[in-house]
Amino acid sequence: MSSDKLKEIKQGKDNWLEKRSQMKDRDFKFETVSGLPVNDIYTPEDIKDLDYMKDLGFPGQYPYTRGVQSNMYRGRLWTMRQFAGFGTARESNERFKFLLSRGQTGLSVAFDMPTIMGYDSDHPRSLGEVGRVGVAIDSLADMETLFDGIPLEQVSTSMTTNAPASILWCMYIATGEKQGVASEKLRGTIQNDILKEYIAQKSWIFPPGPSMRLITDIFKYAKNYVPKWNTVSISGYHIREAGSTAVQELAFTLADGFAYVEAGMEVGLDVDDFAPRLSFFFNSHNDFFEEIAKYRAARRIWARRMKEKYGAKDPKSLLCRFHTQTAGCSLTAQQPENNIVRTAFQALAAVLGGTQSLHTNSMDEVLALPTEKSVQIALRTQQLIAYESGVANVMDPLAGSYFIESLTDKMEAEAEKYFEEIERRGGVLASIDQNYFQQEIADAAYRFQTDVDKKEKIVVGVNEFVDEDEELDIELLKIDPELERAQVEHLKELRNKRDNNRVNDTLDALKKAAAGPDNLIPYILDCVRAYTTQGEIIDTMREVFGEYKEKPTF
Repeated sequence: MSSDKLKEIKQGKDNWLEKRSQMKDRDFKFETVSGLPVNDIYTPEDIKDLDYMKDLGFPGQYPYTRGVQSNMYRGRLWTMRQFAGFGTARESNERFKFLLSRGQTGLSVAFDMPTIMGYDSDHPRSLGEVGRVGVAIDSLADMETLFDGIPLEQVSTSMTTNAPASILWCMYIATGEKQGVASEKLRGTIQNDILKEYIAQKSWIFPPGPSMRLITDIFKYAKNYVPKWNTVSISGYHIREAGSTAVQELAFTLADGFAYVEAGMEVGLDVDDFAPRLSFFFNSHNDFFEEIAKYRAARRIWARRMKEKYGAKDPKSLLCRFHTQTAGCSLTAQQPENNIVRTAFQALAAVLGGTQSLHTNSMDEVLALPTEKSVQIALRTQQLIAYESGVANVMDPLAGSYFIESLTDKMEAEAEKYFEEIERRGGVLASIDQNYFQQEIADAAYRFQTDVDKKEKIVVGVNEFVDEDEELDIELLKIDPELERAQVEHLKELRNKRDNNRVNDTLDALKKAAAGPDNLIPYILDCVRAYTTQGEIIDTMREVFGEYKEKPTF
């Protein structure tokens, strides 16, 4: 736009502001949910420095601000992938089949806490937790049951596991072998993002050094034997759920991604050997426009860094492909049906932001694991957006909005400030050791809660529009405690039936390899094929690697 036109617009805006200043505003804090100030209106002045070809371009073209595919949802809708799992492998297998029969297009496995922390179901620390917040998986036998009757060559599977990711991934590969599916044909994702565990979710086992070694071993193995698999889903979701702002989620997640890239290159891999299989996992919170801008900024930042700093040449290495989950922390126990509406807004933001797959939370997830009815409503929310709203017809339809473009630029600029600070502190691992991320997130969470307590941020049904006489009137899923006893009994039978000499041999080989430089994945795979349990494999590596202890922060 010419400078004369901009001057004309500025003059017009000044005149409008003079008239507008005589009008009284509501007593309300006009800012994004993360606390970024929001102007009254946005005009061409706010994006006067925007270079269309340099900053936006076209969908499927550098810098990918407008999307990673040239035809986006006109070619293929996002994968509808509901996060599911509870009880034993048999119960979760039935839930998977229920969701697939209702139109879900991908699977996402939720593991229980003992599995996430690397304990078998009969470990004393597992007592009372088996199958409660996800499915219990102790061995290859459980993984075989989990995917019984589900052809792995036809479905892509995401598995939310981090510290024991290498073991559960090997169980999935071995399950494919049992089904006659070569590992080269398997499609899916392991979260495998240990850095965000140290930053936000806290379900670590080993110290950062050995944890990063397992991840780069996965890079090397996947390159040759599981080439269609996403080896790390670099996760901002849990950073946001821990209380971060949208900018912190964006910056810390991408910083973790850069750290994985650097780790891969440090072990001698070419960046294009593994970067195309890195994917991302973002949150979708309540502020509609802020979330859309966050996704657009993420694609642009990632593409620029990968090309300009890390020298990636394969266009696939530049793509910030991401899964989105609606914000669990935004759901309320009060008036839980309101969560259906919140989730719909959040899902719409994810789609307008160009997500590749999506989980929509169920209205009852703040109270329990979802019932069949509530998860079906959540899935139907995605289908309504996909087939009835019309938003999937046009790529990046909000591009050119003065507000959206200005906010995208703002998110990028704020994220760059964080990158500079992380670099000044010596990188991601050094910043974790200094509790930098943890403190930033804690401070942001405190500010948000203070605003809620002061009613400067309104949460419907919680601090305003409260039903004083409300009684909970929705069905909740209850986990039968008998399932834990059955899982422990099943594990005992497995240990009696398997070839324990073979189990011991594979564990001995793994221990020697862990003490040396070999890639550990083939050794873990041998353990898994012998029906060695996850707890036994973890304990063996723990003897060599030790356990991580976080420095307390006050």
